[in-house]
Amino acid sequence: MLYIFMGPSCTGKSTAADKIKELMEVEVFSGKDYMRMAKNENEAWKLFYDRISNAASHKELSKENIIYIITEKEQLNKINTIRGFKQIKFTASLDTIKSRFAQRMRGNLPQPLERMLEKQYAEWKSVTGDITIDTTENNDMAEIARKIENI
Repeated sequence: MLYIFMGPSCTGKSTAADKIKELMEVEVFSGKDYMRMAKNENEAWKLFYDRISNAASHKELSKENIIYIITEKEQLNKINTIRGFKQIKFTASLDTIKSRFAQRMRGNLPQPLERMLEKQYAEWKSVTGDITIDTTENNDMAEIARKIENI
């Protein structure tokens, strides 16, 4: 099975993926992690695309399970021809996202990063998934992981 975890930065995608790894056998890729498959980006993407396409076509949990974490909306365009995957949109309030990102930056959120987060948040606003998980107030990753496991 292929799971696409998508949404802005600091909405819980990676944390949920880590929790799911405790519940089931799954490999996690984020952003351009696929680059480790080959030296050439086009070749690496083709290998990765074939692998995630194969995972999407296997509905049984006994086959390969992959989580692909997407933070940049344009990455969705690269997988739009794949069928059969589960799309999980992660979101949180913009204030929550900024606060979480500031914690990563030792309490300081520079203005350019704040603007980048605002832009990213706006880009994801209209995107839908099979389910949407709002982590603004619900940070129980065990509960979130069980919900994802059951879709």
